[in-house]
Amino acid sequence: MVTIAIENPRSAEILELLRLGDEFAASLYPIDSCYMLDVSELDAPGVTVLVARERAGEPALGMVALVNRGDGTAEIKRMFVSEIARGLGIGSALMAAIDESARAAGIRVIQLETGPRQPEAISLYSKHGYNHIDNFGPYIGDEFSVCMEKRLA
Repeated sequence: MVTIAIENPRSAEILELLRLGDEFAASLYPIDSCYMLDVSELDAPGVTVLVARERAGEPALGMVALVNRGDGTAEIKRMFVSEIARGLGIGSALMAAIDESARAAGIRVIQLETGPRQPEAISLYSKHGYNHIDNFGPYIGDEFSVCMEKRLA
């Protein structure tokens, strides 16, 4: 059983997940193509950080942030599942929690950016109803960016 809860991004465990996520992205892409929010950006108004654990109080297995733009749209940032938890459905559980959180906040459209060297992530997003779109915002013109979007009913 996986539990998903909103957590403070400044906790030591979440900081470690952020560090591991940074290392993972840097191993795949040039630094200029790594669009990571730092902890102060994750701890800002309008940002919800969701953390997956096997059970409450157990170590964090993964995380994702939802950045509410305040116009009915949001962007997924910092989606990361620890290596030991990959293949256990943590990513799918986080995606379901994102949908629930977005709906509760009145968000109608969720966008995200990932990279072409992450076919597992692209597959996960597609499985959860995300479709490819033209690159938007800071990702326009970046060959290492793949943008996707989901419209919520």
